[in-house]
Amino acid sequence: MNKQAKIQDNQLVNEYRPLAIAAGLGSMLGSGIIIGLSTTLAVWQDGLQLTNSQAGMLSGILTLMIGFGSLFGGRIAEAIGLIKSFNWINFFYALGVGMCVFANNFAVLAIGLGIAGVTSGLDLPVSLAVISRDSPNKTVNNKLVSFTQIFWQLGTFISSVAAFIVSKVGGATGARIVFGVLTVIAIVAWLWRTFSATFRRFHTAGSQRLVADAQEAHSQANNASVTDVLLHQGGGKFMKYFLLIMVYYCLWNLLANTWGQFGTFMLRKANASQSLATGAGLVIAFCVLGVVAFFSKVSANNKNRMQSFVFGAVVTFISFVLLGFAGTKVWGIIAAQFAYQVGASLAGEAMYKVWTQESFPIAVRSSIQGIINGVSRLLCAVFAVVTPALVMPDRINTTMWIFAVVVVIYSFVGIWMSHTQGKYGLHGLSL
Repeated sequence: MNKQAKIQDNQLVNEYRPLAIAAGLGSMLGSGIIIGLSTTLAVWQDGLQLTNSQAGMLSGILTLMIGFGSLFGGRIAEAIGLIKSFNWINFFYALGVGMCVFANNFAVLAIGLGIAGVTSGLDLPVSLAVISRDSPNKTVNNKLVSFTQIFWQLGTFISSVAAFIVSKVGGATGARIVFGVLTVIAIVAWLWRTFSATFRRFHTAGSQRLVADAQEAHSQANNASVTDVLLHQGGGKFMKYFLLIMVYYCLWNLLANTWGQFGTFMLRKANASQSLATGAGLVIAFCVLGVVAFFSKVSANNKNRMQSFVFGAVVTFISFVLLGFAGTKVWGIIAAQFAYQVGASLAGEAMYKVWTQESFPIAVRSSIQGIINGVSRLLCAVFAVVTPALVMPDRINTTMWIFAVVVVIYSFVGIWMSHTQGKYGLHGLSL
């Protein structure tokens, strides 16, 4: 790419960045509800007098419904319309978390979490599809998609800040305040997406480009189904990409779900105060924001991003080994959480998004990502029911040694994925 083209692309990235921010708010709300529940799960338990089983069920319900929204998000968006889904989904998210704010028993809280889960699961594939649809070219699209990952970490940070501020508030009031913050953000996102004249201009331009490309190969891709692409196109490469990314993300997400939803729970069960547990999460989330920003810069360069991936995988492995040795000690859990968050920022969700966006035709990209998200979340939902028992002080050491092995497996799958891309001329491993 010549210098003039790079300058033009940078100008387009800056022009379209508001769209990425609006889409990123969906990622912020997605991580926000996960971390929001994690940091307040013990508070909900105490305030509503829930059993350990009910606490585990809340986490499982949230994860299950996120998976449902991801799995069927593509079909829902097709039925409603992509842009209409993008505009209104945060309104229904706000209804769900708003129910949680006023919940006075397990049933109402579970229903609210279910609604928030479905909508947050639906938002990710829809938002990325809108970016791909409206972006003027592939380079701009990739940069905007990478940029949205910052908001996933920002959602973690905001929920951690809110949880820490209200950590000394009695009963379930502190948890209600955290979910109230998410409600306000969701309403702002809904209003911005729906009534922005700039976004309407982007959507119109995107529609015009689709019409202009209707006679080219792009139109053929638009008419192709997911099954057709995976089984009959690309000489088998799309199926290989799909299977490798699926295995990688499912294994990675099982561990991420454990940290994301039960990190604070583990600290509380290790006799840490709510203030210490949420304060540690706040500091970690703030530090990791810089790591996520770094990855968004290097993700476009395959050599740099794969070096970062390997480094992140090693740090993730160390985090579980550390917890295997010191799982019952508060300092050990905090140190392991920090190491894990750093590692996962480089070898985790962001890498999965980049692989998905660059490996499949644009017409089926959101559907494939929704399928992978959905299957992964469904597995996590089942696992979340037993996770509270696995991370109790008398079992956590053994559990973390098993998790360390899982890190090794998904890291090799990730390297295999990059080698496969190289085999078919799409980037590939470069260390």
